[in-house]
Amino acid sequence: MKAYESNVIEYGWRRRLVTLAVIIGTMLEIVDTTIVNVALPNIQGNFGVAVDQGAWIVTGYIIANVVVIPIAPWLETRFGRRKLYFWAIVGFTFASAMCGLAGSFNALVFWRVVQGMGGGALLSTSQAILRQTYPLSEQGKAQGIFSMGVIVGPAIGPLIGGIVTDQLSWRWAFFVNLPIGVLAAAIVYLVLRNPAAPQRDKKLDWTGLGLLALGLGSMQYVLDQGQRYDWFSDPNIRLFSLLAAGGLIAFVFWTLRSKIPVVNLHILRYRVVAVGSLLGAVLGASLYGTIVILPQYVQNSLGFTATLSGELILMRATAVAFFTPIIAIIVTRGKADTRWFIVSGFVMLGISNWMLAAVTTEQSAYWTFFWPLVISGVGLSQIFVPLSVTVLGGVPQNDVAAAASFFNLARQVGGSISTALLVTLLVRGVTQHQSALDGAVTLHATSTLHFLQANGGEHSLRALHDLARLVTQQALVLSYADTSRWVAIISILLAPLVGLLRRPRLPGIPLKAE
Repeated sequence: MKAYESNVIEYGWRRRLVTLAVIIGTMLEIVDTTIVNVALPNIQGNFGVAVDQGAWIVTGYIIANVVVIPIAPWLETRFGRRKLYFWAIVGFTFASAMCGLAGSFNALVFWRVVQGMGGGALLSTSQAILRQTYPLSEQGKAQGIFSMGVIVGPAIGPLIGGIVTDQLSWRWAFFVNLPIGVLAAAIVYLVLRNPAAPQRDKKLDWTGLGLLALGLGSMQYVLDQGQRYDWFSDPNIRLFSLLAAGGLIAFVFWTLRSKIPVVNLHILRYRVVAVGSLLGAVLGASLYGTIVILPQYVQNSLGFTATLSGELILMRATAVAFFTPIIAIIVTRGKADTRWFIVSGFVMLGISNWMLAAVTTEQSAYWTFFWPLVISGVGLSQIFVPLSVTVLGGVPQNDVAAAASFFNLARQVGGSISTALLVTLLVRGVTQHQSALDGAVTLHATSTLHFLQANGGEHSLRALHDLARLVTQQALVLSYADTSRWVAIISILLAPLVGLLRRPRLPGIPLKAE
């Protein structure tokens, strides 16, 4: 095989194999963002950690994604696309095996970070591979394939995780990656071609990358651990808050003056990129944040199995899988204004999350979630492709690469931050609701007396214990409802920002450029 070939458009069986390898690579990365969500209660119980600590299994992975995504173009230029993609799959697959074999919670988080680093390279490179594997006339098809992976992946991940957790153990949520990872690596090694020769002298802004990692990592620690350690009364939280603020401010100043920036912040001079990236961050919140919360809710409060909670998310995945190709075809052919799709999508996300917030009884049935999740799936299908096309179609062609990089980064950061914030709101809300309920549950309340009398009387220790458990459980349910309500409010309030976007220059442009 040649070292590189300027034209890497494929046809016939070679295109099918490359597409298969890219689909596997994309799905490995995206699915593993969420596959452990339904297994989190089991993992937390196995290692004896609380909900806020357990969230590090998800956020550590996403942080690693965020750090690697901006440098993926440099890695590709420096080492070559085929070598980068091959070793990203190999590294990801090896880290999956180590996650499954982890003997401690800290070891699991460490290998999740390593896994996330490999996944970040996969996500960034997959889109570029598809773009150059398909001819210009079929860019809409390539775009639809990638979009399906990005949106359906987070939805089917919980189902796969639920099935293997119930039937085997949570460790198999990682082991399932091994055979398909090996298959994808073999295809990439044998079939994928390099579009350009590696540039060994390609430089990277290591200072900017370090500041970005310091700022985002410190911010994530504060958001995850702040509630547990009483926020700024703890010296570590104060220290990491200063590191987060200092790191991010220094990153902005350094990057704006750098000749080889890790993230091109000058791209924000285009209003469409600034607004679109903000909306992309909210999309990340709905994609990743709510998928962390919902499985915890239905398993801890409603008694659902891991498999059932995964099947719930599949409802949304089915709607996404059905409508995304249709929306992609309409958008890439220029049949409709993409902004109307985006507005309706965010409104649907708001409505669906508000409906989920109304599910507050322990007797809620499985099908109670059907319409909220279907509406959510339809909403997501109307956002991703139209928003990507609108953002990238609103900038000159030579700035598409920088716009795509920043847009993808914003979506991942939005998912990371929202996961931490929603878990913080959840834990804080339980305390607040429990205090409010404790004040209302007194022996002077008729409902309290009826409950105690029905369970052995007011002097029965068992009745008092059951009452305390009921209060705690209801406080948890109300707190879960609060998190859904906040996502709904943010989704609807930001929807009018779509009016600041412009109709894209051309339909069918690639989602990602190098």
